[in-house]
Amino acid sequence: MQSENTKKIQENKMGIMPVNKLVFNMSLPMMISMLVQACYNIVDSVFVAKLSEDALTAVSLAFPLQTLVIAVGAGTGVGVNALLSKSLGEKNYKMVNDSAANGGFLYVLSYLLFLVLGFTAVRPFYASQLKGSSPVILEIGVQYLSIVMIFSFGIFLQFFFERLLTSTGKTVFSMISQLTGALINIILDPILIFGLFGLPKLGVAGAAIATVIGQCAAGVVALVCHLKFNHEVKVSWKGFRPNATIIGIIYMVGVPSIIMQYIGSIMTYCMNKILINFSSTAAAVFGVYFKLQSFFFMPVFGLNNGITPIIAYNYGAQQRKRMVKTIKFSMGVAFILMLIGFAAFELIPQSLLAMFDASEDMLAIGCQALRIIALHFLIAWFCIIAGTVFQALGKAVYSMIVSIMRQLVVLVPAAYILAKFGGLEAVWWAFPIAELMSFVVSTICLVNIYRKIIKPLPEGNA
Repeated sequence: MQSENTKKIQENKMGIMPVNKLVFNMSLPMMISMLVQACYNIVDSVFVAKLSEDALTAVSLAFPLQTLVIAVGAGTGVGVNALLSKSLGEKNYKMVNDSAANGGFLYVLSYLLFLVLGFTAVRPFYASQLKGSSPVILEIGVQYLSIVMIFSFGIFLQFFFERLLTSTGKTVFSMISQLTGALINIILDPILIFGLFGLPKLGVAGAAIATVIGQCAAGVVALVCHLKFNHEVKVSWKGFRPNATIIGIIYMVGVPSIIMQYIGSIMTYCMNKILINFSSTAAAVFGVYFKLQSFFFMPVFGLNNGITPIIAYNYGAQQRKRMVKTIKFSMGVAFILMLIGFAAFELIPQSLLAMFDASEDMLAIGCQALRIIALHFLIAWFCIIAGTVFQALGKAVYSMIVSIMRQLVVLVPAAYILAKFGGLEAVWWAFPIAELMSFVVSTICLVNIYRKIIKPLPEGNA
């Protein structure tokens, strides 16, 4: 049995397939699934916008806390993914299986945390942003976000088994899982929101219910795919006891990633508070921007999910040449994707906003906002891939430092100052200013990692 398992792991494609082909083989399924997820994000808001601008604003204001759920799920997954892939490269099979079991335990604890927050934190969260300015938006938002958080067990189930599949290079099954969830979500959205086929019209609550049903479906599909096809990882909780050492290793990479994404939630929360002082429309524009930018950023994040195990595996296998080639090639792909996003925001902002039934006021604010914010796309591709390298090599703290400096040290203070002295039009310049700083810090960290970790490794085969 041991020799059969050894043979399977020795033949893992992450150590032998030509790098350019491997990057697409691993990343393309993830990029497609992320693209579909981005389409869902947009379609979901398009349907909600047809209810009212207040409904769109309520869903947009949910973003910081909703993103926290994703941050914990994805960040924990980054830690599990990096440890599993590195252990595979080292042929440490016991660590592979123990890592999976402890990762599952952490996801259960994560759900219990958000279950409690769903019952206790949602109303104070909305009230702190709105300051009593719109009771309608408050009630709509509380209804939406409570459902999403209380029933978040589906997204944690999905994250766990998708990460196990990704860690062993079986990203096509992660794609199938995510596609299933997103498509079910897209189908159910109009049915539950508008009450089609004789069902009651649930409004924004219908969007939330469609979301959690899609997540549960994706989680079940990922579970089935893991049990049927992922023979390199054996998850068993029989006689399980949490292993503090393994949990520490997972969170050494995972916590900085969680913090990094949570910082994004804090930034969004602060930006909402700044923009709501101008108008609820300005806050809605910011929410729409996040939906639209996901159409271009999500495929890059899919690329990240694909290359993280490649870099970690070849780091464990001491294959420097394959690591460097993976990093360079993925940077080229990321640049092309972000260049397309830049062109779309600059050339057709009005068409993009029209999808959300934008009023004249929203178009006037939004077109200018999208064109200014899009400038940071020309730099962001490098910072995203650099962050992936940090995480794959167990140096996620670098990603955390870059994220803190970009979003809290620079972006939010810059937005506040620009809002005070330049008005709403000036606020959007905070994004390219912050990204420029991120580029400088990311470059310094990447050079440091190359000199200390990558360069000393044996060259190996490409």
